[in-house]
Amino acid sequence: MYTMATFEYTTRLSFDRETVFQWFERPGALPRLSAPFLGSIVQEPTNALNVGSRAVLEVSMSGTLGLGLDTAIAAGANALGLPSTTRARIPWKAKHISLDRGRSFTDIMESGPIRRWEHQHFFSDIICDGQPGTLMRDVVEFELPGLGMLPWQKANKLAEDAFARELLQVFKYRENTLRADLGFHAKYPAKPLTIAVAGASGIIGSQLCALLAGGGHQIIRLVRDRNFAREPDRMYWNPESGELDATSLAKADAVINLAGHTIGGRFSEENKRKIQESRIRSTRLLADTLASLATDGKKRSFISASAIGIYGAKPHHGNPSTALDELAPVGNDFLATVCRDWEAACDPAREAGVRVVTVRTGLVQTPETGALAQLLPLFSLGLGGPLGHGGWQSWVGIDDMAGIYAHALLTPELAGPINAVAPNPVQAWEYAQTLGKVLRRPAKISVPAFGPQLILGTEGAEELAFASQKVSNAKLIASGYESRHSNLESALRHNLGKF
Repeated sequence: MYTMATFEYTTRLSFDRETVFQWFERPGALPRLSAPFLGSIVQEPTNALNVGSRAVLEVSMSGTLGLGLDTAIAAGANALGLPSTTRARIPWKAKHISLDRGRSFTDIMESGPIRRWEHQHFFSDIICDGQPGTLMRDVVEFELPGLGMLPWQKANKLAEDAFARELLQVFKYRENTLRADLGFHAKYPAKPLTIAVAGASGIIGSQLCALLAGGGHQIIRLVRDRNFAREPDRMYWNPESGELDATSLAKADAVINLAGHTIGGRFSEENKRKIQESRIRSTRLLADTLASLATDGKKRSFISASAIGIYGAKPHHGNPSTALDELAPVGNDFLATVCRDWEAACDPAREAGVRVVTVRTGLVQTPETGALAQLLPLFSLGLGGPLGHGGWQSWVGIDDMAGIYAHALLTPELAGPINAVAPNPVQAWEYAQTLGKVLRRPAKISVPAFGPQLILGTEGAEELAFASQKVSNAKLIASGYESRHSNLESALRHNLGKF
């Protein structure tokens, strides 16, 4: 008779057990621990870790592994290192079935891509690095679909081993993220703040909200649907019509603005209009409202998005020996103009005495969206290579992106623009080589110019795909921020589960 397989993983943390367990009980723990290469969160736990609390995820399984179609073949493909270019998203419904507060909790899969799953989390006291610490032990019992019907014991073992290897990557990701998040909160022991966030549902916004919630801060999400705004942690606004209740916003200690129409589409006149107006209107509405509240005596902060596109697509004029700092001149192409006006829209808040930080975002590295997500299928098939004409790419990992926003919020002496990039930008050929190394694939086929031009148009391709911007994060580092991933290989391995 087939029995459930067992996977175990232990983590030693130099944080006391109460601190660690409290982190798991707070909102945001599940989004922070959910690996981007595995799937996404549809619904966070309905009642924290309490018995009966439910959560819904969408997970992607490599090839056919976990689909019940041919587990042994899929496991063999994984064992041979063949590319997994087809990843179907499958609902995973989880339920908490036991809780011993401070010591353990257990969740099971009610329905999903495998036959059975039970995950026990144990927490115990240890001495770690000479101080009270925590030993976390994760015990997962699982049964893959169809294995009981396979006549070959070796095939069963092959499938289980392949699945366990995927679990190992997931739990390494979880350990790295948990350790870094706990360290971040220890460094910024600010009193809990109430933070209003516009654009909270985006890739950066969702991770930022989860990171801040893990530190005990209260998040209020600005939403454009009045029905959603009825929830206690929601606030209605409508930048197009200029609707935002100042009385409601007055409850916030800070506002973080990530709102804006996506830039990844074709640069048609209509799309360009949406890109510009969505950013200027939303930022100006928030800035005006904050300015109107400035006389109530409450010191607020306004952290607003911008981008390194403010320097122009080709700011170096053939001489990239010096990285651009925040004092570099503004460019004159479309995205530079948008970023200039975007930052200027913060002026009413700044002039009213509100602390304003504009975060000039680099090329965010995550498999969920952006350039990396578009490159992965080509690289997985061995068809990847340098993008553009060998220009500079000032990148930043998604975890650092969330961390930089949180750092800007929690560092009261920081103001003005900051470049949100890693300390080590790379050239296009180096990026391709590094991604190929992480994926164990060749990276010698240059992406032809007509490819990005077909998707983005000629103007969009020049300003996005073929841009060359070598940007410095010296101001950010001088303000006390510590990068989680200072080199590209580390960031890619973490976000792609290639440890």
